[in-house]
Amino acid sequence: MVATKMLKEKRPSIFWPSCATHTINLMLDSIAKLSRFKKVIGSVKTFTIFIYAHHKTLWMMRSFTKKKDIVRPRVTRFASAFLTLQNLVEKKDNLRVLFASTKWDKCKWSKTTKGKAAYSTVMNITFWNGVTTCLKVFAPLVRVFRLVNGDQKPSMGFLYGKFKKAKEEIKMALKSNDIAY
Repeated sequence: MVATKMLKEKRPSIFWPSCATHTINLMLDSIAKLSRFKKVIGSVKTFTIFIYAHHKTLWMMRSFTKKKDIVRPRVTRFASAFLTLQNLVEKKDNLRVLFASTKWDKCKWSKTTKGKAAYSTVMNITFWNGVTTCLKVFAPLVRVFRLVNGDQKPSMGFLYGKFKKAKEEIKMALKSNDIAY
């Protein structure tokens, strides 16, 4: 970035586009910091940290989800967060069955404050609606992110079209609510 700044000072007419991958990552990160999404993502982090912090809770989660994990680390922090949201939705029913089971009731972690919070999170319909909204808003930009991060590098004109389409999809996901959008 310093080299870019120096070059622009020396040659002010030069056009220097920023890295598309970095730009999308910054966009996704900024959206995730908005209060309506930050709360949901914070709840997801708290929940997954609780599950993965204890051998017993992790074992129980895996036994109820057919040995499938919720968290899968990826190249970027945001890609991991998005995949975690997707995985949670895919395993929603299994997680609700886990927390309604007698195995959970007998588990020592179910009596703790964090265990009760995890139970409340999984059983809360507002939480699941928030996760769904996050996915609807983030998915269009994640598709563009995957496109620019792939082996074939698309032209800028093509990317601008994809950005415009992503913008329209986000607007529709937020039901064209100008304040939310």
